[in-house]
Amino acid sequence: MSDYALLARQLETLLDTRDWLTNAAQTCAFLKHEITDLNWAGFYLQRQPRTLILGPFQGLPACNPIAFDKGVCGAAATTRRTQRVADVHAFPGHIACDAASRSELVVPIVHDGELWGVLDLDSPRPERFSEDDQRGIERLVDIFIAASDLSTPSVTG
Repeated sequence: MSDYALLARQLETLLDTRDWLTNAAQTCAFLKHEITDLNWAGFYLQRQPRTLILGPFQGLPACNPIAFDKGVCGAAATTRRTQRVADVHAFPGHIACDAASRSELVVPIVHDGELWGVLDLDSPRPERFSEDDQRGIERLVDIFIAASDLSTPSVTG
């Protein structure tokens, strides 16, 4: 079990710039290194209407783009609610970017009332993410949002 209070303090210290791109890259590397049993950690950004575009990540090459009506990331983007999936193979419309992924946690990132993107965490272990993990990761996303100038990327078209 991760010590999310400690991880929150560490992330606050790590994110020492307002640049969202730098902070997103740092957050991905931090999460991939500090959270056990992850095979992918990254951001998808809403840079086109109802479409998520791959942003900074750690792990194998990823699917891109992702429409809002596809997969766990699309569900988080559409509902603006965290999606915690114990078995991705049982999730309708799951996108299999990495066949090793078995569970997933996706947290929407909302800024000024608009969906900016999502943070996506994948694990090769079924039922990897607990309610405590969800709360802890949501807190880390709040730290990323507070530390970053999210005025870009913007939806075009």
